Order: sequence, then C-alpha cells, then structure tokens
Amino acid sequence: MNQLLSEETVVEILYACGTLLLFVLISLVSNIFFNRVGRGLSKRWGNQIGEQLIKVIRRPAQAIILIQGLILSTDHLNALEPWRSLIQTVWPVAIIGLGALMIARLGNQVLSWYGDNVDFNAKDDLTSRLVPAIRRMFSLTLYTIAGMLILDQLNISISPLIAGFGIGGIAVALALQPTLGNFFAGTYLVSGDVLKPGDYIGMESGLAGYVVEIGWRSTRLKTAFNNLVVIPNSRLADSIITNYSDPTLEMGVIVSAGVSYDSNLSVVENIAMSAATEIIDELPEAKKPFEPWFGFDEFGDSNINFWVWVEANDRLGSFRIKSELIKRIHEKFGEAGIEINYPVRKLIFPANNPNLTLDPPEPQ
Repeated sequence: MNQLLSEETVVEILYACGTLLLFVLISLVSNIFFNRVGRGLSKRWGNQIGEQLIKVIRRPAQAIILIQGLILSTDHLNALEPWRSLIQTVWPVAIIGLGALMIARLGNQVLSWYGDNVDFNAKDDLTSRLVPAIRRMFSLTLYTIAGMLILDQLNISISPLIAGFGIGGIAVALALQPTLGNFFAGTYLVSGDVLKPGDYIGMESGLAGYVVEIGWRSTRLKTAFNNLVVIPNSRLADSIITNYSDPTLEMGVIVSAGVSYDSNLSVVENIAMSAATEIIDELPEAKKPFEPWFGFDEFGDSNINFWVWVEANDRLGSFRIKSELIKRIHEKFGEAGIEINYPVRKLIFPANNPNLTLDPPEPQ
C-alpha cells in the first residue's frame, strides 16, 4: 500500500512538472510572438508605439501564463489538499493584480505617446500639462478598483469602504468645487479651440489683451499697458469673449463721420473712397488686394452720416489704419471745402410772440 501511494505520488509529481514545463514553453513562445508582433506594428504605423505597447503587456502576460500553469500543475497534488482553497484564492487575486498592472501600463504608455508625439506643438498650453495629471488619476483609480476587487476575493466586505469613499468624495467635491470648476473650464477652453496662447481677445467687461498662458486654474492676459491680468477659468468661460485672432487675423476697420447737408454727396463718396484706396496702397498693415466699402448711414441732427470700411492684417495694424484714414479724410475734405459741422440746432420762434428773446431775465 505504501509502495502504491509512493507510485501515485511520483505520478502526481511528474504530471505537475510536465504541466508546469508546458506552460513555461508556452510563456517562452508568447515572448517571441509578442516581439514579432511589436516590430510588425511599429513598421506598419511608422513609429514605436506598437512595440512599446507590446513591451508593457509582455511581462504581465507571461506572468499570467506561468501562474496558470502553476495552479494547474498543483491541482492534482493530494499533498496540497489542505491548502486547496488558498491556492484557488491566489489565482483570481493574481489575475486581478496583473490585469490592473497591464491596463495601467497600457494607459500610461498611450498618454505618454500622445503627449510626446501628437501634442508636441502645444507644450505651453493646458493639454500638455493635463497629460501627467491624467496619468496619475488613471493609475490611482485603476489600482483602487483592483484593490477593492482583491479584498472582495479575500471575503473582506468592501461595502463600508464604498460608503466611506462616497461620503469622502462628496466632501472633497464640495471643498474643491471652485478648483474643479476652473479645471474643467480650462479644459473646455483648450479642447474646444476657444482660445490659444497668442490670441487677442476682448471680454464683455471691457478687458482686452493677448492670451499669454491657459493654466489648469486661471488664464493670463497681457494688456496693451503691458500688465498681466489673471482671470479664473470659470469666469472666462462664463463671459462673452470676442477673439480677434479667429477665424483669421484679418479684421475690418470702419470709420464713421458726417458732412454738412449742403455738401455734394457724390463728391463726398469719391473723396472718401480715394482716401481709403490710398491707405490700402500705402500702408503695409492694410489687407491687399481689397476694395474699400462706402455707405451713407443716416440723416443726423447736423450732418449726413457715412462710413468707410477697409480691412487690416491684424488687430495691431487696425489702430494705425483707422488713425491714418481719419487724418486723410479730414485733409481731403478741407481741401475740397466739404464741411463737417459742429452740432447745430435750428430754433423757430412762434409768430404770436415776436418779442421772445434768448436773454436771461433780469434779477428782481
């Protein structure tokens, strides 16, 4: 009987060794397979992302294969029967841990590749600074979920932990509400292509300037007085913004004025168009080629009002164009004898009171 038990034990050991050896061979073959697949993907995609992705999952995959072989090889060893339940618990715990490690590495590798290759032209904007934070949040969230699943496999109740996380999460969310609001507002401003560094913007409050930096909490503007203004992203996202740099840098310049009712309007139009055409030809800040626009606007109290429209290459050039156009129109009107009236009001006295005067009454 002892001899028979000894033979059974030997058979069990040989079976366990054979099973383990088989899975070791499978692990080695999978390593070769992963290497070839990684090189093939890198050659097809023209970069190293395929090989890097395969590299980060190769070791955890091999570990899973070896653990599976170890579990199966010990499954028929009667000597390990007292520890059978423990061995069966180790398997799902190891799979959960290795699976979480594999997914975390894959996610971090993809985010790193995105930051280094796709977003390499935006090193100073919010997106490039979000990538490291997203990587940390992704790994922390994944490992937290994996840890809770492992505790559940070990028959440790996770309901109190979930409840605690829920209450703690609400408290943290309330405490960080302004910060989170600024964070998501900044993400919207960048991801929605609303703003980018270098844009000249104007807010409904009257504040205007060049965007210097869009951070995760605030945006910095450089004003015309060379001052730096820091605006919380939530305030900026809720404001009505005029972006003078989008969709193009070119922008319209309009000059409004008025001439006396005695003026020849055809001559006025010709002189204004001539001044606008000269400005377009002479100033490098003016858009070329461009045909200026002219139009009479309204019958005003003292003048017949009109406007002249040209276009500048950018916001900064619009200031010089407007100034030069006003000077040129004023000069040409003066040479042609065309008058731009001061405010004039015509007074009509009633016929039944001819002695009415504008002199103030004498003091009593």
